[in-house]
Amino acid sequence: MKVGIISTGVYLPKDFMTGEDIAVMAGIPPVVVEDKMGIKKKYIPGPNDHTCEMGIIAAKLALEKANLDPLEIDLIIYIGEEHKEYPLWTAGIKIQEAIGASNAWAFDVALRCGTTVMALKVAKSMMIADPKINTVLLAGGYRNGDFIDYQNPRTRFMYNLSAGGGAILLKKGHSENSILETKMITDGSFSEDVVVVAGGTKNPISKEAIDQRLNMLDVLDPEGMKQRLEQKSMENFLQVIRQSVRMSGYQETDINYLAMLHMKKSAHTYVLSELGLSADQSIYLEDYGHIGQIDQILSLELALKEGKVRDGDLVVFVSAGIGYAWGATTIKWGKGDLDG
Repeated sequence: MKVGIISTGVYLPKDFMTGEDIAVMAGIPPVVVEDKMGIKKKYIPGPNDHTCEMGIIAAKLALEKANLDPLEIDLIIYIGEEHKEYPLWTAGIKIQEAIGASNAWAFDVALRCGTTVMALKVAKSMMIADPKINTVLLAGGYRNGDFIDYQNPRTRFMYNLSAGGGAILLKKGHSENSILETKMITDGSFSEDVVVVAGGTKNPISKEAIDQRLNMLDVLDPEGMKQRLEQKSMENFLQVIRQSVRMSGYQETDINYLAMLHMKKSAHTYVLSELGLSADQSIYLEDYGHIGQIDQILSLELALKEGKVRDGDLVVFVSAGIGYAWGATTIKWGKGDLDG
């Protein structure tokens, strides 16, 4: 049974900071930020750019592009971050109310920067299993840059955290832009490497915790994490891409476009090289930063605008998230032959 993308939406705040701004705040040379980290510009939230709200804007853009009545939506899955307007709050239900999808029901999912890829698998599985679920909206926002302390060198690899919202509309029986197979890998040995120390049940928030900057993202064992992650990260990153493509009935040589999260430039180049892809078969998000699980949606929209994705192309969404999780979803874009 086919499940296809009928439209997408992306919202980016008006405010941004440059690589040079980051360099000044972190006390490191601009060339390191711009060339090594690959951050020329990244978006920062304005006063009204709340997490769920950015997802609502993106959802409305997707609905407008699809010319779809919100009453046709059967299910809403919130794919944004847990850092949102309120704690202990189901953002998907707010999106339902805000867009007028009164015939839908909603819930939230979370897998850090792997959420969109995971949610595509969840949505497709639910649509196949339940005859009453025909149209699904995935939507959410991201602003985890709020947790970055630029004076903490242990979190330097997260200086790229940006802000924005994204949405995907899926429809069962849609003959275009077909969602094929998803491969996920998670490894719990990294589950407590990157955390916000204070604010949970182990270390409740307090004035002392805030004074010590324990309410910001930190890496508890940077050397240990680096050694363990270097052994597994790229291996798993490439593995989920290759397995997703093969499970979908294709070979990695069939990939036309790779919608990849923002990472340091050398890693981005390495992935393309290992897969035999050219620089034109992906977009390096150096002017956007890392908008978490929104990166893949943004990359696809940019690629369509630039003519890098055409009918019949094989597109792969790929993600990696702290925790640690890796995931990839293969999509046959346009009205392409699905026989592989």
